[in-house]
Amino acid sequence: MDAPPAEADPSVTGPTGARRPDPLPRRVHAGYALGSLATGAFGTVPGLLLLPYLTDTLGVAAGVAALLVLLPKAWDVLVNPVAGRLSDRTRSRWGPRRPWLLGAGLALAVLFAAIFAAPFGAGPAAGAYVAVAFLATATAFAFFQVPYVAMPAELTGDRAERTRLMTWRIAVLALAILVSGAVAPMVVTATGDGLAGHRWMGLFVAALIALGAVGAFLGTRAVATGAVTETEPTLRAQLAVAAGNRPFRALLLCFVIQSAGVATILAGVSYFADQILRDPENGPTLLFACFVGPALLVMPLWSRLGARLGKRTALVAASLLLAAGALALVAAPALPAAAVYAVVALLGVGYAGQQVFALALLPDCVAHETARTGRRQAGVFTGLWTAGETFGLALGPGLYGLVLQVSGYVSSDTGTAAAQSDQARLGVLLGFTVLPALLVGLAVLLLRGWTLDPDPKGEE
Repeated sequence: MDAPPAEADPSVTGPTGARRPDPLPRRVHAGYALGSLATGAFGTVPGLLLLPYLTDTLGVAAGVAALLVLLPKAWDVLVNPVAGRLSDRTRSRWGPRRPWLLGAGLALAVLFAAIFAAPFGAGPAAGAYVAVAFLATATAFAFFQVPYVAMPAELTGDRAERTRLMTWRIAVLALAILVSGAVAPMVVTATGDGLAGHRWMGLFVAALIALGAVGAFLGTRAVATGAVTETEPTLRAQLAVAAGNRPFRALLLCFVIQSAGVATILAGVSYFADQILRDPENGPTLLFACFVGPALLVMPLWSRLGARLGKRTALVAASLLLAAGALALVAAPALPAAAVYAVVALLGVGYAGQQVFALALLPDCVAHETARTGRRQAGVFTGLWTAGETFGLALGPGLYGLVLQVSGYVSSDTGTAAAQSDQARLGVLLGFTVLPALLVGLAVLLLRGWTLDPDPKGEE
């Protein structure tokens, strides 16, 4: 049985209004971070495998496949703020967020497996089924992710502690991306490729999602997540508050654009490994290992750099490193494979910092606004955030699919990519390198002049 609710957290108006004097226990850091198994798996595998599944297994044209990947997640732009408001107003003995972690998380696992169940085989009906299943899965994800992302602003009022919490979360997120992104293609290959291989892969990822949801639910059971306090009377009023917060608005737009850039890299991994590296079997796994593996090692370094430079400055530095690495991969056709993988590892270092500092600045925005207004806003702020992130992660594969369509990529329903022209291979390369470099690099311009009232230690 769960422990009784503790005193309300300082980031939300509570009985005393006092700040939490002690850091969060490590078991809470670890428990909360386990939720990233669910968010990492869902954020990675559809972006990595869904587009090639549609084009090279179900025989869907690249342009149509791009729309099938984009439109269901675009729906989250509407549903995520609703999920945030509902979690803001939830009253339960488990707190306002944790019931959603368990219920929506388990639904997410079941629906994810359904995406790749392929009851109609290949062809147009199969493509339509994937779109409907993906829409339902994206809805379940919204009701898991929004409460999950809202929790840090309520678990502690210390900005430095929230950065540590995000460091744990991003470390597990990197592990989740590594396991789901590297192993999922291996599961497809090991279980027969084609429809059968993708069915087994869907079950494997569903198990990861369920583990993450249950782990986050249990791991945060002994920590207060805030009591229900006064909120704006309507969803429209809450959205207006969030939209009027300039630091949040700039950070959100930057992160959405950068998420689209990262998602184009994810969407292009299988195509890049097949058409550029000429290694369709081992290439995707090696690319993911090089992209995510270094992130697990550099998290403490990014955390110390953020403490010295400030989170915003560190976010800009990490973003530029990620963009520079992506742009350098334009030379991949002329480089040995070892050099390509080394550059991908550089991307991974930048990606780790870009994720941790963007996610660490978000709860700072939320807590600042809550302290200023005395009203619970975390759900709506994070609802908008996750809506934007989800849209960006969907937009990336959509853009990549359109690049393939324009460059003349030929689809296949055999489970193996068809032979491609030089023009199509150029599209594969540019969509994997120049496009994400531009999206990630130019987005940092939105952070010029970004500021939030500093805490006593001077952190941004």
